[in-house]
Amino acid sequence: MIIIDTALRRREAEGRPIRVGMIGAGFMARGIANQIVNSVPGMRLVAIANRTAANAERAFAEAGAAPVRVARLAELEDNVAAGRPSVTEDPELLTDAETIDCLIEVTGAIEYGARVSMRAFEQRKHVVSMNAELEGTLGPILKQYADRNGVIYTASDGDQPGVQMNLYRHVVGIGLTPLVLGNIKGLQDPYRTPTTQRGFAQKWGQKPEMVTSFADGTKISFEQATVANATGMRVLQRGMSNGLDWPGHVDELTRHYDVGELRRIGGAVDYVVGAKPNPGVYCLAAHDDPKQRHYLNLYKLGEGPLYSFYTPYHLCHFEVPFSVARVVDFGDAVMQPRAGLMVDVVTVAKADLEAGTVLDGIGGYHTFGTAENADVAAREGLLPMGLSEGARLRRSVRRDEPITRADVELPEGRLADRLRAEQDARFGAG
Repeated sequence: MIIIDTALRRREAEGRPIRVGMIGAGFMARGIANQIVNSVPGMRLVAIANRTAANAERAFAEAGAAPVRVARLAELEDNVAAGRPSVTEDPELLTDAETIDCLIEVTGAIEYGARVSMRAFEQRKHVVSMNAELEGTLGPILKQYADRNGVIYTASDGDQPGVQMNLYRHVVGIGLTPLVLGNIKGLQDPYRTPTTQRGFAQKWGQKPEMVTSFADGTKISFEQATVANATGMRVLQRGMSNGLDWPGHVDELTRHYDVGELRRIGGAVDYVVGAKPNPGVYCLAAHDDPKQRHYLNLYKLGEGPLYSFYTPYHLCHFEVPFSVARVVDFGDAVMQPRAGLMVDVVTVAKADLEAGTVLDGIGGYHTFGTAENADVAAREGLLPMGLSEGARLRRSVRRDEPITRADVELPEGRLADRLRAEQDARFGAG
């Protein structure tokens, strides 16, 4: 990423900044807006679309900018030309604007995010996603549509999956074979709800449902599934390490895993709770050359067979602009699925649920998502967590029971269901 700053400074000096549109105006989006407006020369945030325009105006205002509300494409295009930021409730103004070079999708919503992304691809727009839920549910098929239209659909720098992928590429680049890609959490409790998380959410200005998805393991399941789908890795068991409490340093995890099993399955994604450095990510890798193993030992990485590499932080919105520059200036995606799903996120009951219950989806009271190998999920007919919202239970289920596709009636007319069916038919499972 070191070359990104040089490229952006050149753009600033030449008066041709990258013009960015953003879909979404929540907590993370406001951070991105502030970062681009105030700290990224060579890039301009020209417009924000949000279902509530006032929230988009707030994002610009917190960054010190005064946006103009627009309802027509021509108004948006005129504002971009004049250097005036715009806000709108219509995302198609951003997807269709010829003056926008790249979109950042930061809604966290699956149906809405899928519709916006598909429209963007049709209009030949790159999309940088901060929506692991969408990527983990429909990433492979969305990438196919982006490829057909000659644009890039990618995850972002800064968030844990992108940080892991950068670490993976670095480790591969110096000749090692990554066998574990992991995430470090501070808390894991699958029974957390928006009620239990409301105080934390209010303290940090976030939505209780989003905070709940962090606490109950759904978010990390989606994040690690996207990493698996980008690298070809799998999970060692349903739920990964299921909240393994690891109070020491991640370097000590080199003795925790069965290297033979890791090699057999092509590597695993995982997470631990409480390890240091928190909240970083780690990569455990092997080297087949004894000469190089000797050097690694000299450089204090130990005798192997696993060597520990880690990034001690993730900085989310601070690094998202790097992703945009990588896409626009270098055609380089941060992270994309290879083909199909290696790991899926399946739906598990968070409480005893009666027949007829309409599931409230990610970060709610009814269910949590957990990572499972995609071939297993398909064989058992498990319901993807990303499709669970609005599904009506055909039968009662008990707490901790996986919910199958046969257990529910899905809402009619959703693009996400159509795309998932197309994805399953095209790629199969795992």
